[in-house]
Amino acid sequence: AAAYLGLGAVWAMGLSSSAAQLQANPKSMPPGLLNITGVLPFTQTIFLWQSIVLTAALVAVSLLICWFTAPSDANARVAQDFGVSETPLPALPPRTRPGEWLEYSPLLAVLIGALGLGWLGFQFASKPAITVVADLNTYNFLFLTLGLLLHWRPRSFLDAVARAVPSTAGVLIQFPLYGGIAALLTKATGADGQTLAHHLSGLFVRVASSDSFPAVMGAYSAVLGFFVPSGGGKWLVEAPYVMQAANDLHVHLGWAVQVYNAAEALPNLINPFWMLPLLGVLGLKARDVVGYTFMQLLVHVPLVLGLLWLLGLTLTYLPPVMP
Repeated sequence: AAAYLGLGAVWAMGLSSSAAQLQANPKSMPPGLLNITGVLPFTQTIFLWQSIVLTAALVAVSLLICWFTAPSDANARVAQDFGVSETPLPALPPRTRPGEWLEYSPLLAVLIGALGLGWLGFQFASKPAITVVADLNTYNFLFLTLGLLLHWRPRSFLDAVARAVPSTAGVLIQFPLYGGIAALLTKATGADGQTLAHHLSGLFVRVASSDSFPAVMGAYSAVLGFFVPSGGGKWLVEAPYVMQAANDLHVHLGWAVQVYNAAEALPNLINPFWMLPLLGVLGLKARDVVGYTFMQLLVHVPLVLGLLWLLGLTLTYLPPVMP
């Protein structure tokens, strides 16, 4: 759990921030976003003293939570207790949870497989066959779908992938699912021609003022980040309407980027997607660490949202600077 804290707390507050890097480089920004925000150098985002204060507070509080939630010597578990060794894995325990039952049931495989094949059929029906066949994503999606259906049970499919690519199996399987969620939020339009993400952002923007916008935007980014765990990719989707709202409400644009960075990391504390590489290396399951990271989340949410609001009051709006 402690090894995972960097990704769930402060990783996007510094130079690793995709959003800050994107905003500082005009050549990297889509023209539509550049016209809204202009160029935001690091001095207006990650190097703001307010950002440094927020980062320091998160580091200090995270260390305190680690200290108080660490198990005692009598309850501590070593690597061997988690089965992290070169000895053969023990037999699978009895299936007692609903999730375990679904893993060994063909229900999920049939449902996901039917949706996948239906999408492929739609692609061939609506586009020239040569266009569909020439897309590498079509092959990847087809083989993933067929693999799941041929294994018939999700657990069999996951075990086979894990044997082939032990450290990244979860990422390879879950990333297409998260990509589908992202497409539903940002690509699928309703009867009014607007996406679900547009309506969600409009809801938050309508209830915000120039003072409350950082906290409202932070809450929105955190919730959306749980369903679409992608820092830089999600920023390209979210930035145009969120930064336009920041302009309209006269909120410091650099601070709006840092609001996104701080809030986007919150769902990582309990989102199993980003845990997968670490869990794969250590041979653990998400439930072995999520209890500790959930305690961090309970403290981080009010701390981050409160500091985003409070520190935002110290900044004044600066119009976009065009290159």
